Amino acid sequence: MRFHFALTLQALWTGVCQAAVQHYPAAWGHYDVCKSQVYSDEGLTWDYMACQPEAADMTQYLKVTLDPPNITCGDPPETYCALENPYMCNNECDATTEELAHPPELMFDIEGRNPTTFWQSTSWKKYPKALLVNITLSWNKTIELTDDIILTFESGRPEQMVLEKSLDYGRSWQPYQFYATDCLDAFTMEPKTVQDLSQDTLLDIICTEDYSRGYVWKYDKTVRFEIKDRFALFAGPRLHNMASLYGQLDTTKNLRDFFTITDLRIRLLRPATGATTVDENNLSRYFYAISDIKVQGRCKCNLHANSCVYDKEKLSCECEHNTTGPDCGRCKRNYQGRAWSAGSYLPIPKGTANICEYTQTHTTDMLSN
Repeated sequence: MRFHFALTLQALWTGVCQAAVQHYPAAWGHYDVCKSQVYSDEGLTWDYMACQPEAADMTQYLKVTLDPPNITCGDPPETYCALENPYMCNNECDATTEELAHPPELMFDIEGRNPTTFWQSTSWKKYPKALLVNITLSWNKTIELTDDIILTFESGRPEQMVLEKSLDYGRSWQPYQFYATDCLDAFTMEPKTVQDLSQDTLLDIICTEDYSRGYVWKYDKTVRFEIKDRFALFAGPRLHNMASLYGQLDTTKNLRDFFTITDLRIRLLRPATGATTVDENNLSRYFYAISDIKVQGRCKCNLHANSCVYDKEKLSCECEHNTTGPDCGRCKRNYQGRAWSAGSYLPIPKGTANICEYTQTHTTDMLSN
């Protein structure tokens, strides 16, 4: 698994670098090297740099949990109607038949298959009781988000939904964003978009109607949490001024924590209905179905590692700079000559390593004398 993960990251990094050459300045620095040998007056020495793992598809390394556990369709088998055509009732879900089953892992399989694969919930057969589903994605590791979170729905986007995050492995949760056809009615919040945010309000939690309002079933499938638009508030529309963003991430813990997670939770509160009222005579039209979830990010290693390994179903940083721990969050034994500190992105392009220094003990000093 260790070698496979490294090769996967290498392939992904090649693609990222090619994209960067086409669209963004090369002067950013990608922080992919932790140290290099250089010649100085003292001979060959090490030059240490801030470093971080390449961004990757983090859905390869997560654990998914559904609540309630029996919310997936197919047990017992059930026939569904199409949302846009209540008379088209030829879709069957049966957990005992592979071709008709819709288990949670189909939210993370390879896209582009025909027919499309997707997870699907039971129908809204207990209406008017709310059809509530929690989908929790857990990494058992701190992750730094690098791109938009994208959910692709197969049967209409939900009319009410909340995206939540955890920074403490699911012990506590805080909202990332609210989604509704009517934000005032659903959450008593004024509707906003990410374009309404500024540098001063970037951390505000908003409710948006962009991904719920309007009903064009065949085309409007995605729901986003816009990471790059928030980056752009500091780095500019095309992310040219990364020094500004890096400077803010270095000095503003709340901003850095905003883009850091250990878990995500998708709370589905009301399915698409395609109308102002629910057709109580045909409740098999209403359900949730998700064909794809994209979460792009990297292991958080505090700028002390350029690789992250996946071994025994666990992610961990391969720490450099004489650091150790799951996130390289402390100095190694005998390397506590100065207090541990995270690396720094600045100055671009190499940053500052802030390595842990060897501890000079009294005994060592005596022997050297």
